[in-house]
Amino acid sequence: MSTTAGKRGKRKAPANEGKTTKVAVKKPRKPKGMPDFKPGETLVDLVKKQWRLGDLIGWGGFGALYYASSDTDKAVNDKATYVAKVEPHSNGPLFGELAFYQRVAKEETINKWVSSHKLKFLGVPAYIGSGGHENGGSKYRFMIMERFADDVDQIFAKCGKRFHIQTVLTLGIRIIDILEYIHAQGYVHADIKGSNLMMGYKTNRKDKVFLVDYGLAYRFNADGTHKEYKEDPKRRHDGTIEFTSCDAHKGVAPSRRTDLEILGYVMLQWLCSKLPWEDNLADKDYVMNSKIRLMENIPQSLKKCLKDQRADELEQYFKYIATLKYVEIPDYNKLRKIFQDGLRKRKFTDDGQTVKFKTADGASSSNDDAMEDCLNDSEESEDKASPLKPSRRNPVSRKPESQCSTKEPASPAKPSTSNKRAASPVKQSTSNKRAAVSPRKPAKPRGGTSKSKAVQQLAEETDSQESSSDKRVAKGRARKTVQEKSENDERPARRARGRPKKTAVPVFVDRGTSP
Repeated sequence: MSTTAGKRGKRKAPANEGKTTKVAVKKPRKPKGMPDFKPGETLVDLVKKQWRLGDLIGWGGFGALYYASSDTDKAVNDKATYVAKVEPHSNGPLFGELAFYQRVAKEETINKWVSSHKLKFLGVPAYIGSGGHENGGSKYRFMIMERFADDVDQIFAKCGKRFHIQTVLTLGIRIIDILEYIHAQGYVHADIKGSNLMMGYKTNRKDKVFLVDYGLAYRFNADGTHKEYKEDPKRRHDGTIEFTSCDAHKGVAPSRRTDLEILGYVMLQWLCSKLPWEDNLADKDYVMNSKIRLMENIPQSLKKCLKDQRADELEQYFKYIATLKYVEIPDYNKLRKIFQDGLRKRKFTDDGQTVKFKTADGASSSNDDAMEDCLNDSEESEDKASPLKPSRRNPVSRKPESQCSTKEPASPAKPSTSNKRAASPVKQSTSNKRAAVSPRKPAKPRGGTSKSKAVQQLAEETDSQESSSDKRVAKGRARKTVQEKSENDERPARRARGRPKKTAVPVFVDRGTSP
């Protein structure tokens, strides 16, 4: 212990106290063995085509991402339409992804599929180029890719973490088109999620979605035979935990139904903002059991998650996936039709190419400024598009779930009388309370009325009930009743003012005189 620990007195200020110090900015983690390539470095691919690198975009677990251009005479700026993915030669993720692109994603192969299946668009990035490179005595592999814009997760987060049913169904159709293609080539993606769905960057591709990142792509029939169902404890819970399939939780190799099940969970999150098991992702067995329970009781589970939303299409989709066998070829046309029918039922159209992002409360925008418009409270009415919108005669008094737009709904041109009274109640004297209760039609008090009205009312009631034989007796009784009512008129009237008859119009009454 220091000898000065117990001494009292003024604390001696450190030498640098009172001086401003620069806070070190934490740089992104650099993967092991990855140098910083300087802008202007040239890469040569397998067909001897040269690519010039620009600035570093970022590092990842695989390696680094740089702007790239085939024009080697000019410096590469941030408007480049290509990127280069580079990793140390000893790494594995890019090697597996390269194998997928070279086998499956050649431009002529994609175009042939699109033509034969009469598609307008297929969101599989085309293979552009790849090769090896040496720098400072170390070897690297690289792949040239098309540049993309924002991913769907970014748009989802900025728009209040909830998409409109039109957006979800349209995305579902686009992704099923992609999965049918890669499945036909013998591969499954095994990691479908919003961050792996990216919007095009080029002008003619901005509204189109692409499935990227095939680092976990798995070849389920390498020798022409589907892999057998086998649970491997060492491979349990592979993939992104919140979306991965029940098979993957059990350590089974991914299959075609794996991709479709993952897509179902992703679409469910887009609709309900948060999956039921997201609060406890650290407990992987809990996540697995939650998914198993959902698949065993689909209607009740979806109802609990979606609450007051209607998404019958998702229920049909999950029911089909639950019946699909491990090695079975899915009926892609049936799944597409489920989502297409859902769009038609709601009077929405699908052009077979683009995706229109809309929040749950109907706000919409083009994809290039989707996030900006969401933050600026842009909102587009869907009265013409959706027959399911609540009628103005019976409005649903619930707050939109999405917080993308905080704009209040427009108030009607002529507010109702009840709203005027509720906004500015005026205290009135006791003598005028009865007149101020209802401006439309005075409410009838429970107690007595004025003498003349009581006589007329009782006379009418008596005349309708009396018979010819006891007419005199009935008239006598009527006169007696009128007299009693007149004598007690004041007290009931005061009580009536304290307790007006309930009407459909809300009123403000001073209950200071009520018992």
